[in-house]
Amino acid sequence: MKKILSIAGSDCSGGAGIQADLKTITAHKMYGMTVITALTAQNTTGVYGIMDATPECVAKQLDCIFTDIIPDAVKIGMVSNSEIIAVISKKLIEYKARNIVIDPVMISTSGSKLLSETAETVLIRDILPLASIVTPNIPEAEFLSGITISDERDMQKAASLIYEKIGVPILIKGGHLVNDATDLLFENGICYWYRAVRVNTKNTHGTGCTLSSAIACNLADGNTINESIQNAKNYLTGALNFGLDLGLGNGPINHMYAL
Repeated sequence: MKKILSIAGSDCSGGAGIQADLKTITAHKMYGMTVITALTAQNTTGVYGIMDATPECVAKQLDCIFTDIIPDAVKIGMVSNSEIIAVISKKLIEYKARNIVIDPVMISTSGSKLLSETAETVLIRDILPLASIVTPNIPEAEFLSGITISDERDMQKAASLIYEKIGVPILIKGGHLVNDATDLLFENGICYWYRAVRVNTKNTHGTGCTLSSAIACNLADGNTINESIQNAKNYLTGALNFGLDLGLGNGPINHMYAL
């Protein structure tokens, strides 16, 4: 059985973070493990509190996993301060982690920055270059590239600029653009487009976590980056199309729709 590690924050309402990751990993019939970087108090209507884990606790969690059940892939989500980022970087290098998928959780749905400038610097310098693929959404890609993205040409330019900065494949998720659900993979100077019809639903809580975890599962299974992205998008589309409707706000998707 393939083993997948999620390094991320906890979502008590179950729609995002490590809860979404574990459901996604289970739906792919793989073994899920977690390193919890923060506890959040949140639900479908918003985030109401965050308590970071200590860097020492994060380091011990990573040691326990990599010295016992060695992951075939690693997904990284919410890492909230520079000390935790530095610890994760050190341990991933120490244990020669592979198939690393990073969903750079940097900007909230409302547009607020979630990281300090110091944490942003350490994330870009120490963590992102370790990835097999980085999966920013439009606002995160705008921040990482320094340009405004309003169409596919801008996506391509932004991906090129980010690639120059960190040197690993970039998947810009186009869900924030209004026309369709088109994503762009930029790898070694080549653009690959993934086009899909937008699912008409407000219940999209945790979609970024889910997609990155599904990509990690596919990489662990020996698929190429291209194949992994396409399979992950197909899985996410199915989970959205199920039409789950829970909560008072932007509800979660049905990770288990195919089981």
